[in-house]
Amino acid sequence: MTQSMPEKNSLASMASESARVLSEKIGGRAARVGILGLGYVGLPLAVEFARSGFEVTGIDPDPAKVEKLRAGESYIDDVSSSELAPLAKQGRLRVSSDFAEIAGLDTVDICVPTPLRKTKDPDLSYILSAVEQIQKYLHRGMLVILESTTYPGTTEEFILPRLAETGLKVGEDFFLCFSPERVDPGNRNFHTRNIPKVVGGITPACVELGALFYRQAMETVVPVSSTRVAEMVKLLENTFRSINIGLANEMALLCDRMKIDVWEVIEAAATKPFGFMPFYPGPGLGGHCIPVDPFYLSWKAKMDGAEAHFIELAGRINGAMPHFVAQKVQGALNERNQSVKGSRIHLLGVAYKRDVNDTRESPALDLLVLLERLGARLSYSDPHVPKLSIENLVLESLPVIPACAEADCVVLVTDHSGFDYAAIADRSRLIVDTRNAFHNFRRPHIIRL
Repeated sequence: MTQSMPEKNSLASMASESARVLSEKIGGRAARVGILGLGYVGLPLAVEFARSGFEVTGIDPDPAKVEKLRAGESYIDDVSSSELAPLAKQGRLRVSSDFAEIAGLDTVDICVPTPLRKTKDPDLSYILSAVEQIQKYLHRGMLVILESTTYPGTTEEFILPRLAETGLKVGEDFFLCFSPERVDPGNRNFHTRNIPKVVGGITPACVELGALFYRQAMETVVPVSSTRVAEMVKLLENTFRSINIGLANEMALLCDRMKIDVWEVIEAAATKPFGFMPFYPGPGLGGHCIPVDPFYLSWKAKMDGAEAHFIELAGRINGAMPHFVAQKVQGALNERNQSVKGSRIHLLGVAYKRDVNDTRESPALDLLVLLERLGARLSYSDPHVPKLSIENLVLESLPVIPACAEADCVVLVTDHSGFDYAAIADRSRLIVDTRNAFHNFRRPHIIRL
């Protein structure tokens, strides 16, 4: 469907005067662009549109973020202060905590968190708050785009009715789209501008304007037929990863029981030039997407009377990996006639993935709690996370080599590129490696997943 949809840019194809006016504003880079939520998705998006010649207003309720951004300081790894500061100084990127700014905007992208509740059902409270603010200031000729990941039907069933209460008609007076964020924090090759941008709209005019808007700042735009298709695209992408990582983790559990090196198995299988794509085991899933997004689909399936068996099974396997790592630590210490209780256990890396500062859903957090309950004396090193607070634990990152030298057991959780693995291998008494980071060091004191 995506490939067959025409690339409509002509003003003649627009359904209303509001559409034609907005199209001219977007094409002439005169549209006033708004971004609600200035986190890892919203801030890079705001920077790209500001760099493309638009006047951008970023709105975030956190006054600390607003203060930093006004000073030209970035708190996102993927946006440097050196590229942010000139945009702020030139007035291309303004920031505020005042939602009344929406009244003066032509486009609004919603980039707010969409977490899961403890019951694994969607928490749309952040989206609701954003939509309620937009509803107050919605006007003719406004394009509203949801980027926050959610379940299929959210844009049409949850957002549209609230905006329609204003009396304005979608597709004629205002325009509503969904475009899934696809940001991969820490990825130096793919970033906001060059990751293809999928966009679906409530009406043909909506998708046409949404695609036109993103073409001004993105290299590739992929229009799809509806918001539901666009919503499902993101869930398929991350469910694909979750299930395949779950398979890799289950293989790791089986190989551990059978005394087989799972890493050697995967590397050998990866030599097949077709029919196989390598995924790797680890201490568990983390981050803002892969541990969360598949459960949006699972929840929606249940609402429609269906079961998402693969999704829930992969979730159970991936969620159990921190427990397996804790058992590996116990076993490794037992081999040295030590118990976890009272042992000094040092974690290397607490961010959810390599070279980022994001700890959301990080398996390191679960592992710290498990080991603390077993009586371990805990510490960690992470060059990207200076402080950490989880349950009863309040910790600060320690210098790597001295901390490793003092620990009874070092657990490699996040394989940051800045770690000196040779020095760590030399100075540590015992290492449990959950990422195969020490594959070049075949030594008895290094235990791999």
